[in-house]
Amino acid sequence: MSHLRKIIFISLLIAQGVVLGLIENMIPYPFAFAPGAKIGLANLITIIALFTMSKKDSFLLVCLRLILTTLLGGTLSTFLYSMSGAMLSYFGMLLVKKIGPKYVSIIGISATGGFMHNVGQLLTASFIAQTWSVLLYLPILSFLGILSGIAIGIAANYLLRRVDTLRRFQNEHEQQTQEKWSMY
Repeated sequence: MSHLRKIIFISLLIAQGVVLGLIENMIPYPFAFAPGAKIGLANLITIIALFTMSKKDSFLLVCLRLILTTLLGGTLSTFLYSMSGAMLSYFGMLLVKKIGPKYVSIIGISATGGFMHNVGQLLTASFIAQTWSVLLYLPILSFLGILSGIAIGIAANYLLRRVDTLRRFQNEHEQQTQEKWSMY
């Protein structure tokens, strides 16, 4: 993939992630019994990035999406919570993805991301509040995070299988990875 095409692809995914994030911020919390719980629509873009581009590029996408979403509709505290959740989620999904498709599907990777996102946010909240009692909220958020992760994983699975452009970029990325490994 040419450098320009790669930059355009990353930029389009970032824009889509920012738009999804801003739209989700406008929606009232869907879970009345769990304040702060969200569906995580922008994580759909992170899953697509994990499966269509290199680790370095997908990490750049996550960072830029977080910064732009915060600049367009957030505060410093939302940035801290979003960043901790997104980073823990991203690295957790990378780790589970490394296990391989033989053992874990896209849906399982996404569910891991939903769970880890909540862990990251609650760890930040406990640090800010200087109490571990915030983590008592983890079972409720974990359940909802896994459910939303499954829903996002199903959507990502559908997109990755049905959208030709993504498939082409995924195939190019896989070919580059195979070429890199064949050198060793």
